[in-house]
Amino acid sequence: MEEKARKRSINAWAMYDWANSTFVTTVAAAVLPVYYASVAVQSPNPNTATIYWGYTTTISLIVIALIGPILGAMADFSGTKKRFLTYFVFLGVTGTALLYLVQSGDWLIASIFFILGSVGFSGANVFYDSLLPHLAKPEEMDRVSSRGFALGYLGGGIMLAINLSMIMLAPEGKAGLFTRICFLMVAIWWLVFTIPLWRNVKEPPRRVLAGEENFNPFRASIGRLKGTFGEIKKYRQLFKFIVAFWLYNNGIGTIIYMASIYGKELQFSDVTIIGTLLMVQFVAAPFAFLFGKLGSKMGTKHAIILSLIIYTLIAIGGYFLYKEIHFWLLGFAVATVQGGSQALSRSLCGRMMPKSKSAEFYSFFSISEKLAGAVGPFLFGVVSQIMGGSRLSIVSLIVFFILGSILLVKVNEAEGIDIAKAEEMALVHKELV
Repeated sequence: MEEKARKRSINAWAMYDWANSTFVTTVAAAVLPVYYASVAVQSPNPNTATIYWGYTTTISLIVIALIGPILGAMADFSGTKKRFLTYFVFLGVTGTALLYLVQSGDWLIASIFFILGSVGFSGANVFYDSLLPHLAKPEEMDRVSSRGFALGYLGGGIMLAINLSMIMLAPEGKAGLFTRICFLMVAIWWLVFTIPLWRNVKEPPRRVLAGEENFNPFRASIGRLKGTFGEIKKYRQLFKFIVAFWLYNNGIGTIIYMASIYGKELQFSDVTIIGTLLMVQFVAAPFAFLFGKLGSKMGTKHAIILSLIIYTLIAIGGYFLYKEIHFWLLGFAVATVQGGSQALSRSLCGRMMPKSKSAEFYSFFSISEKLAGAVGPFLFGVVSQIMGGSRLSIVSLIVFFILGSILLVKVNEAEGIDIAKAEEMALVHKELV
């Protein structure tokens, strides 16, 4: 019975990827960037929308990077990972729904509402990820993490297919209205499909250490963060991996956030841009499962490095992007590695951290992800502004993939896992309640 309940909770956990990935596909990657460039930003210069979007994305990611570690440590101390997840889900759903109000020339409120939705999405993911080590056994983590990403691609793809059909089949003069209705649909989908997690995933046990019994959550979180920074040498393999992830995820995050706006700058059709992103969702799902198995066979770290080699070739190919067929081909290439690289990074990080500090450490993982997402689009926007175009912005991403791979090679995965196990045992002996 316990094993059946555990599997149910794992499936419910993975379903949250199905729930929130619609924000990535419709809002962050496909429909909103096109609507933002075509409607919200009224400028004769197509590069203006690219610049505004790059800066908007930067702000949204920096916000969660700043508050994530404190909230993560507070959640570990107070035993409220699910509660914090819920707060951010409602913030994200609200920001997404408010995008319905954006019309011609409303680029500023579009940016504000997107920032709210993005902070909600990213913040909830910190606590969603932190539940993984409590649900899956170490040998299951690659497969479970990959299952979540695969379901995310399927859910995001289905919603994007519906949204694309709505926009393409909209009555004459109603495409804008139907686009805004798509944002409402994403908000509803996200909220409804989070219910299985709320119902079936239990809050991990609270662990208060000796000396913390009279602390309030904020004071405890600050103390734990100071302790973690003071013990960086102890977790050197984990932090080495997080830095490597920060480097290579600069490239991955920039491709995800800037692909549509780049395609729009090159004057590709909306059907090509959104259609390619739709194709990516369905191709990426089986490849996410494949990389989960590949990680078990060749090692998680080596599978990630393989994906980064492919990403390097994609960035080089992006410089030579002139025809719409090229956009489709590069989209297919991205689909083969996007889910796998992220799923395996999440599971490898989870195996090298003590479970009792999962929210705290996943917040650092999230910081790495968000600052990467902030630096990449910001650099993309700056280079685009200086050069008057974005081709050099695309090819410059190879620096992140190469440097990230070099540092990842130096990560001793086995040592990091052993340290996490030893530290978890030590925390058990320090436990007060």
